[in-house]
Amino acid sequence: MPLTAENAAQQIQDRLKDVQRLIHQIDEERRRSEGNINSLTRAQQSNLPPSKLKSLYKSCLQDAVVEEATIRNALEKIQEIRNIRNERRIQARNAGNKEAIRRGALMKMVQISAQTLPLFVSKPGEKVPPLCGAIPAESNYIARVGDNVAALVKGVEDEENWILAEVVQFLQRQNKYDVIDIDEEQKDRHVLSKRKVIPLPLMRANPDTDGHALFPKDTIVMALYPQTTCFYKAIIHKLPQSATEDYEVLFEDSSYTNGYAEPLPVAQRYVIAYKPTKKSGSSGGGSSSVSSA
Repeated sequence: MPLTAENAAQQIQDRLKDVQRLIHQIDEERRRSEGNINSLTRAQQSNLPPSKLKSLYKSCLQDAVVEEATIRNALEKIQEIRNIRNERRIQARNAGNKEAIRRGALMKMVQISAQTLPLFVSKPGEKVPPLCGAIPAESNYIARVGDNVAALVKGVEDEENWILAEVVQFLQRQNKYDVIDIDEEQKDRHVLSKRKVIPLPLMRANPDTDGHALFPKDTIVMALYPQTTCFYKAIIHKLPQSATEDYEVLFEDSSYTNGYAEPLPVAQRYVIAYKPTKKSGSSGGGSSSVSSA
């Protein structure tokens, strides 16, 4: 059943109230845990018996577990809000209500989408799921309607390029995607075989807990060139050092003596495994020297 504007607004308001409540709860739990940590610190300095210290350690650990669960709950509510808004956006598009977005605003939306991508923080022994950081999708995975993907499309003189696109639908019988270029100046629709569509990460990998889910230094990748909607061949120069940092990549550029331009930041969401095209051979998405146009 389609989600009406009224229902969507009500659902969002309900979840915003939940988020507000959880934020207050997190604040209370943090203050309580700080009290227990201070007690533990004083106890360590007082040379209390191991049994007493053990009890305080357990209290601090339990505080951390409760606080983590509350934070994860709040993040789930935020993601639910994003899903509701995305569903309404898709419904509006299908109904023919298309809002023109200026290029500057589009680039800002692309950036914000990467910054607000959910962060996966694994629990001890937990495996990093597909589409988190550099972990690819499983072979039978089908991207959802509204998801952003990298799509290999034909451009000028039939040259193939990887562009940022949005899934309109998956044609099950043909095993093909129907996608739309997110660039408002183009808005071209493309029906592409599954092998010409790469799902983008749905979560960021946390360097502190899951560094192995990031592309290693010197890995050849495809990355979205800043202020464009095209992916180009690049090399990982520096990995994110924190959950808020981007990769630094070196884009292929024949105008430089070593064949690569100076490092540029690219968010995890827009760095994917390298896949050459037929026309460009080893150059992936094409030469990045023209991508700033």
